[in-house]
Amino acid sequence: MGKIAFLFAGQGAQYVGMGKELYDNFTVCRRIFEEADESIGFKLTELIFEGQKQELDLTENTQPAVVAVSLAAYKAISEFGIVPDLAAGLSLGEYSALTASGVFELRQVIPLVRKRGRFMQEAVPEGLGKMCAVLGLSEDKIREACNEAAAYGIVECANFNCPGQIVIGGELKAVDEAARLAKEKGAAKTIDLPVSAPFHTSMLSSAADKLRTELEAVELKDLKIPVISNVTADYIGSRSELKDLLVRQVKSSVLFEQSIRRMIADGVTDFVELGPGRTLSGFVKRIDRSLGVYNVEDMASLENAVYRLKDRR
Repeated sequence: MGKIAFLFAGQGAQYVGMGKELYDNFTVCRRIFEEADESIGFKLTELIFEGQKQELDLTENTQPAVVAVSLAAYKAISEFGIVPDLAAGLSLGEYSALTASGVFELRQVIPLVRKRGRFMQEAVPEGLGKMCAVLGLSEDKIREACNEAAAYGIVECANFNCPGQIVIGGELKAVDEAARLAKEKGAAKTIDLPVSAPFHTSMLSSAADKLRTELEAVELKDLKIPVISNVTADYIGSRSELKDLLVRQVKSSVLFEQSIRRMIADGVTDFVELGPGRTLSGFVKRIDRSLGVYNVEDMASLENAVYRLKDRR
C-alpha cells in the first residue's frame, strides 16, 4: 500500500470566505481561527471571512490567513483518522507543514509568518521587481535566457513548479528581457505574476536576514512527521538545520517538482492538498497523472477526500 503525503498551500490561492465552512462545521477548526486571532491581537478571521480582497492580498495578511486556513483543513481531515506519512508545502506552506509536524505551535507560527510577510513586502520597493512564469521551455533554456538577460540586472529561477512551468524573478528590465529571450528559445508562453516582490530570489536577502533574527528567538520542537524542504527537495534532518533552511528558503529557488518526485520515489501514491485553491494539485497531476490527488478547503472537497481515502486508514 502506498503512502499518503499532505501538501500545504502557498501564497496566491487566497480568497475572501476561504475556510468558513470548516469553521462552521468543526469545533477543532473554529479553535484554530480563534487562536490565530489571539496570537496576533487582530481579527484575522473577520478579514478572511468577510474582509476586502485588497486587504487580504497584502502579503503580511495573506501569509497568516493562508496558514490558518491550511491548518484548519489539516484538523478537519485528521478528525476522520487520515494522517500523512510525510508532508511538504509550497513556500509559505512549508510553515503549515512544519506546524502540522509539531515543530511550531500555532501561537508561534501565525505571528512569525505575519512578520515574514512584512519582511518580504519591504525587501524590494514596489515597482522594482517582478515574477514571471515561463511555460513550455526546458530548465536549461530558461537558465540560458536568465544568464543572457543578466546584463539588464538580477534575474533568477524562483520556482520549479512542474514540468513545463518555471517561474523567474528579479529586477523589472532583466525579467522582461529573460521572458523575451525565453519566447525566442521556444517558450509556449510567459505570464507576469500578480505579486508585490520577486520572492525566492537573491533580492530578498534583507528579508532573510530579518527572518533569521526572528527565528533565533523561536523555540522549535522535533518533527513528528517527515517534512521535505523547498530548498533541498530532501528531508529536513533535524531541528538544528531547520532555522537555516527557513532563512535560505526566502531567497532560494522553491524545488517543488523535485520535492514531489522525491516523495513519489519514496512510495507516495496519494497527495492531499490542504488550504485554499487547487494549485498544488494541478502541479502534481502534471508531474504524474497516475497519482491519487485530492484537496481539502471546504465541506465538499473534504467529504470527497475522506471518501476516496477511507480504505487507506
